[in-house]
Amino acid sequence: MPDDLSGTPIRCPACRREHVYEPASLPCPCGAQLRVPLLRGGVPVQVRFRSWEDSWLSMRCPHCGRNDQWPQPEFTCNCGATVRLPVDRAPRLQSTGHPGGRHAAGPGGARPYTTAVPSGPLEQPLPGGGGPARLMRPPFRPQPVHGSADAVVTAARYLQWLGFDDLEVTEGQERDAVTLLGGRLVARVDTWAEPADVRAIECLWLETLHTEEVAAAMFTLSGYSRQAVVRGEQLLVALFTLDAAGIPQPANGAAEALMETGWTS
Repeated sequence: MPDDLSGTPIRCPACRREHVYEPASLPCPCGAQLRVPLLRGGVPVQVRFRSWEDSWLSMRCPHCGRNDQWPQPEFTCNCGATVRLPVDRAPRLQSTGHPGGRHAAGPGGARPYTTAVPSGPLEQPLPGGGGPARLMRPPFRPQPVHGSADAVVTAARYLQWLGFDDLEVTEGQERDAVTLLGGRLVARVDTWAEPADVRAIECLWLETLHTEEVAAAMFTLSGYSRQAVVRGEQLLVALFTLDAAGIPQPANGAAEALMETGWTS
């Protein structure tokens, strides 16, 4: 069965699992919302050796004519493979909104990691007695990730956007990692060149055992092994993959729950 996304059907070249992929909408400095166009009929490939240079392409904005570097469209499959999608380099970037305008996201539109979400109740009830209104948190604004330092900053900004605003940064004990500690969350940003494994997930989970009120989350640049995704779901560790655009991609149900409710169960 396809994943619960809308867009172009894509089959993982490693495990043959079918996904439905929609390129992320990213802001140009001129204000236009743009998407990198996919090549119709192109064949996706598995990324086995990642380099930052290969993760970017040069394309021109149709509104302002600015030629800039844009992230290659890709995603991490549940099997752990990073899949890169072929790009139609003939046209310019596809526009999803005019500069200064608002792009309304309907069903199957922008994912929860970029759209505005409720941030808490207001004291004033809705007209007609419909209950309290909800404040809407502004959309998360991603920043390009060029290296491990950018990944740490992006993960911290994203978690703060979700409401975890008391995070402290400490050096991780496992692999190349940085830990973000807060009163309700412990998160690890793994910048290792290989997919995170089961041991990395379990070590993070062990840090939450001192209390039942602390959630766990991991962000990685290289994805997760299939076993790590399964273990993360069992232990309710929210797993995210950071792409070159700085957009956190949920890799399991616990991550989607954290995005929607602030908790992983």
